[in-house]
Amino acid sequence: MENGINPQILQEICEVRMPFGKYKNTILADLPISYLEWFMRNGGFPKGKLGMQLATIYEIKLNGLSDLLRPLRR
Repeated sequence: MENGINPQILQEICEVRMPFGKYKNTILADLPISYLEWFMRNGGFPKGKLGMQLATIYEIKLNGLSDLLRPLRR
C-alpha cells in the first residue's frame, strides 16, 4: 500500500481478538475508539505486536479510514 501500512497488519487486526480487559475476545477492528483513546490517556498501548496492532486500528478509526478494512472482513 502506498501509505506504508503493511497489508498483513490490516488482515491481522480483522482477525486477532483482544486478549484481555473489558473487551476481551473482541476482534481488534471492532474495538470502540473510546477504548483505544483510554489506552492513549493511560500510558499508551502495550508493548510488542499487540500494541502496534492497537495503534494501527486507532489511527485508522481516528482518521475515518475504517472502510479500508471492509474488504478484509470475513
